Amino acid sequence: MIVLETERLRVRNWLETDRPLFAEINADPKVMEFFPRRRPREESDALMNEARRRISETGLGFFALALKDTDEPIGFLGLARTDLEPFLPDGTVEIGWRLAVRFWRQGFVTEAGQAMLRHGFEKHGLAEIVSFAVENNVRSTAVMTRIGLRPDPSRDFEHPRVPDTAPHLKHHVIYALSREEWLTR
Repeated sequence: MIVLETERLRVRNWLETDRPLFAEINADPKVMEFFPRRRPREESDALMNEARRRISETGLGFFALALKDTDEPIGFLGLARTDLEPFLPDGTVEIGWRLAVRFWRQGFVTEAGQAMLRHGFEKHGLAEIVSFAVENNVRSTAVMTRIGLRPDPSRDFEHPRVPDTAPHLKHHVIYALSREEWLTR
């Protein structure tokens, strides 16, 4: 199932043939620089299975991001319910992404991210979409800004699932966009 398409990209359900790309990005030290650890293939496969399950149950989740012309997967992007109470209230929806390094710096996440925001506000009727990242992750926060999210420092938090052995990854910044702000753009 294709969720949405842009000029160059397709956001779609995961295929079995996407597993190598998904494993690649979850094991890549550059992609995973701001995560406590990289994932071995078995864990990556389990994460993909979980992503597929959540999508089928809720219609929200992290979908495969592929080149429109060839359907080659390049990463993932989507909207997902967070599970970070009390930092983010139950029902909060985040936009998130990861790309294989060879596809960085081509504007793919910005292009697909803007379309995904539209999808979230129009199709799912969301009141707000947030994104969060490690404070020093300037690549991600730059994308958040480019797609129209704004920093909300009053909501920044120490991520409860980041282990104490990685204190430099604990502090997360929140960027957000309300439906009203999106409509006035």
